[in-house]
Amino acid sequence: MKKLLFALVALATISFTACNNQKAADKVDESKKEIAEERDAEKQSFPVMEFEEKEYDFGTVEEGEIVEHTFTFTNTGDAPLIVSNATASCGCTVPTWTKEAIAPGENGEMVVKFNTRGKPNQQMKAVRITANTQSGRETIRIKAFVNPKNSNAGSPVK
Repeated sequence: MKKLLFALVALATISFTACNNQKAADKVDESKKEIAEERDAEKQSFPVMEFEEKEYDFGTVEEGEIVEHTFTFTNTGDAPLIVSNATASCGCTVPTWTKEAIAPGENGEMVVKFNTRGKPNQQMKAVRITANTQSGRETIRIKAFVNPKNSNAGSPVK
């Protein structure tokens, strides 16, 4: 009997509160609504890492050479750009970069060195960059055709 009485009281309470059918928009505090609209209108600022080129072709090089290329980039965003890491797809490729924060409108550099020793024929290497951009990741690439060393060089011809 107590359970039935409790259920009826709960049902009556729900019915009375449901009848107070005030629009949700009327319940919103207008000052908080304005604050939320201003917050949503403000776009979060991110740096943008824009490269002059995202891929560089060394052309044909001789096996054993160490070649390098400097990629130049500009921060075209609205916040300072910080490159926290850069890793290559192979140990034969080593990137170095501007360590300081790069202000909006300023330039930075990423120097990529490629050691061709033991890397004959067509090569393509990627450098993955970790930065505080919106995506957090950027990628640049190098490629080259590496002429293999002639392993028979200096051998007498029979």
